[in-house]
Amino acid sequence: MSNRNAVAILSVFVTGILAALPVSAQSFRVQCPTSTITHPDPGNTGVNNLEPAYTGPTALTPGANGYLVPSTNVNGAIKCQQVSGGDGYATMADGTQTFMFAFGPLSGLADIASGQPGTEFPSVFNTLAPVTLKPGDPAMSDAQVNTVWPPTNNLGAFTWNGAVGLAPDLDNGNAIDGHVDPRQTMDIGVMNGNIPAPLMAIDEDDEFFLTLSNVGMIMRPDLFEQHTIHFHGYPNASAFYDGVPDASVAINIGGSFTYYYLAPDAGTYFWHCHITPPEHLQMGMVGQIYVRPRQNRVPGSTSVYAALQAQQTDLRTACNSKADILCTNPLPAGGDDGVTGGYVNGAATKRFAYNDGDGSTAYDVEYPLQIHGFDPNFHFVGMTFNPEGFVDMKDKYFLLNGRSYPDTVTPGPMQTQTADGKNHFSQPLPSIINIPAGGRALLRISDLDVTEYQTLASLGIPMQVVGLNAKLLRDQSGNNLYYSTNSITLAGGESLDVILDASNKTLYPSGSVFYLFTPQLDHLSNDAENFGGLMTEVHIN
Repeated sequence: MSNRNAVAILSVFVTGILAALPVSAQSFRVQCPTSTITHPDPGNTGVNNLEPAYTGPTALTPGANGYLVPSTNVNGAIKCQQVSGGDGYATMADGTQTFMFAFGPLSGLADIASGQPGTEFPSVFNTLAPVTLKPGDPAMSDAQVNTVWPPTNNLGAFTWNGAVGLAPDLDNGNAIDGHVDPRQTMDIGVMNGNIPAPLMAIDEDDEFFLTLSNVGMIMRPDLFEQHTIHFHGYPNASAFYDGVPDASVAINIGGSFTYYYLAPDAGTYFWHCHITPPEHLQMGMVGQIYVRPRQNRVPGSTSVYAALQAQQTDLRTACNSKADILCTNPLPAGGDDGVTGGYVNGAATKRFAYNDGDGSTAYDVEYPLQIHGFDPNFHFVGMTFNPEGFVDMKDKYFLLNGRSYPDTVTPGPMQTQTADGKNHFSQPLPSIINIPAGGRALLRISDLDVTEYQTLASLGIPMQVVGLNAKLLRDQSGNNLYYSTNSITLAGGESLDVILDASNKTLYPSGSVFYLFTPQLDHLSNDAENFGGLMTEVHIN
């Protein structure tokens, strides 16, 4: 019997098992509270569904039960997201359909399909699907015909961002308390992997509840693979939520686990599965998360320097440059230069990469760019029950947001037909960069490649590097250490925050096209094809 036939037979076998599982045989749950100790909502007014203006640090005092509770300026909000751990396929730029171990979206589906983070407020996350989901709805681009759901290839008509599977708890008065219908979770979650993994974005001071539901790998039913989420380089993570199975927990097939984070520091981070990392990272279980700074929420009438100065009274973010050589946001050396915030009428009119205090990291548009590489042989044997060649691992597809050129500039989500005969959204994030004329673009670049160093070069628009590994490039005296360059090089596990400054309309007129590409010529390929790999376009509009 061939390996491919064995895969098909076992896939049918495991699918039958899953269909026969009673509700009691699973432990899927989600968690998205509407209030917590640090983000209370005593009047049930829904305050945690909005991002409040930053008017000063949160003051914490001992509460009635001995816990520290906020007394003034409750900053941040509650954000939630759900992802699946399983498998799927992606389409390479030469047309090859590549098998992956992968994370997929189980909330924020409309946002993710439109290239946005799938992180939602409780009022969005805790909403029920308007109808009973059918297999593939709404994760597939060719959803089954019905009269209620809009066809999901019409992305503009699809707007639901709630948690897949969330259902009223019959044993708790039909309350929405994290109870999940496992059938819908399996229907949507299986064979629905994304590369990169679902994008996440939170704001400083937020509480983030991230649920991972392990739906199993249909193409490899012999692998009872656990999965975890490890936030690489993320600060202040309890070991219990760190995702390293030796020191925390791993999630079995049919189970869920909710990770918890309190966002303390702005910057670009990334996340991956920490079960057999060389295998699961190579196979595609990698994603990006970024934390927006408080400075975005400073009111338009307030100095950003004064706001950063006030942060020094918050023990979580105080930056005593004389005593703490690791402080992340020292005051700028130039003092207050009059730059004010841009939070007006509940919306940010100015955006910054970091709490810089001088407005030097301001940008108009931002783009996450995740660098990765696939070894097609490793992925093939990973699907066909053969021994995986770790020593011989060699990438031949080089990816920006899961795509090689020219797919990097194809707008909208890409789709791939999988073993169930349906087209799933596999690569939701294009890499084309559109900068408004006279504007600035923030590139959040991360490298999660397992085997290679990666270089990106910019022709025409110099890259100003303002952050490295989620740290503002500034010395302890407050001097900016930003630098301009035409190329950057990253190893696996590093990130950079880069600004492309096209504010000079004479040098960068509307209609101009520039290129962001790798000068490593063997990385400008799609396996055996030339003219692909790590390359995308920068358009001035």
